[in-house]
Amino acid sequence: MPLSDTAIKNAKPGVKPMKLADEKGLFLLITPSGGKWWRFKFRFDGKEKLLSLGTYPEVSLKDARQRRDDARKLVANDVDPSENRKAVKAAKSERAGNSFEVIAREWFLKKSPGWVKTNSDKIIARLQNDAFPWLGERPIADITPPELLKTLRRIEERGAIETAHRVRNYCSQIFRYAISTGRADRDATADLRGALTTPVKQHRAAITTPYEIGGLLRSIDDYQGYLVTKCALKLAPLFFVRPGELRQAKWEEFDLEKAEWNIPAARMKGWVRKGIVNPHLVPLCTQAIAILQEIQPVTGSGEYVFPGARSIKQPMSDNAILSALRRMGYAKDEMSGHGFRAMARTILDEVLGVRPDLIEHQLAHAVRDPNGRAYNRTAHLVERRKMMQQWADYLDKLKQGAEVVELRKASSN
Repeated sequence: MPLSDTAIKNAKPGVKPMKLADEKGLFLLITPSGGKWWRFKFRFDGKEKLLSLGTYPEVSLKDARQRRDDARKLVANDVDPSENRKAVKAAKSERAGNSFEVIAREWFLKKSPGWVKTNSDKIIARLQNDAFPWLGERPIADITPPELLKTLRRIEERGAIETAHRVRNYCSQIFRYAISTGRADRDATADLRGALTTPVKQHRAAITTPYEIGGLLRSIDDYQGYLVTKCALKLAPLFFVRPGELRQAKWEEFDLEKAEWNIPAARMKGWVRKGIVNPHLVPLCTQAIAILQEIQPVTGSGEYVFPGARSIKQPMSDNAILSALRRMGYAKDEMSGHGFRAMARTILDEVLGVRPDLIEHQLAHAVRDPNGRAYNRTAHLVERRKMMQQWADYLDKLKQGAEVVELRKASSN
């Protein structure tokens, strides 16, 4: 006689385990402690076996019968329900191990040692904030292009167009890594080309006219803020390196006697990815050496040339130069930290007539020589030393106003 909910509820435990039979191999095992366990008895390959189907009342009589029927179908198709359960469990475990977040973090750990730390911090933060909450637990092989696009649209909707493109690029690299390690078959981002809003190209603000450069240099000399920030401001136009390369400068990288600053390749944008291992050499003009000698008694006992205001164990913040420029009265659409690079490139080329390949080499754009050879830290070093000193001397003239007056007289004739 089949079981009923009333019979199950009224069943009391005994001294020994007790079985209440339902039908088609299903029964309820009642333990002396009061536990009620669903069991399914079946025969497979001539052997009697038992399959656990859960406990009552968490698994109702109706649900237990459905689970029994599912198991009976497997037996009818010559599949052992017990082995099938093990296989399903193993598959779920493997899928969890192949989730997007697990593989993404594995990719990050493999790649990040070759990145600049500030860049790697931004990459993992973007993944944590914009990808993992929606894709993290999904098996990477199951993620579809529409699902990925929906995640990227969330980023677009808050106006972060460039971030959406960056996250798409990170996801593409993660998918390709999963393919190479045998955990995905294709890159789901491949079908999203053109699907995202095209970001508007924004050029970083820069002052590039001699008259305005002279005014900026005088403003820097008159800056009344933190000495470390002032020295960084004075060196920014002389070095014209990227802001991150400047603020993370370490004393051990400088040789004032040789008049050289060697920036490790690991801190140069994209160099490790391009296979460049040599440091970037910045020849030091006499003006730069004087500024470094001025700040050395203040920060020379520490690691960083420009330590942070709160801790000497950290470099100055990303916003230190920008904030100083704003306090000096330069708006964000007038001048930026990167602007010193555009300033040097423009004037060296258009005013001082320096060879473009020397400028690009000093800008660390890894220009290849006529024979196709990659960046060489000492290439054209004599010419670059002359260029850096010529540039510094020209800036001094602009600061004094002499060069601007001369150019005005020439233009009036």
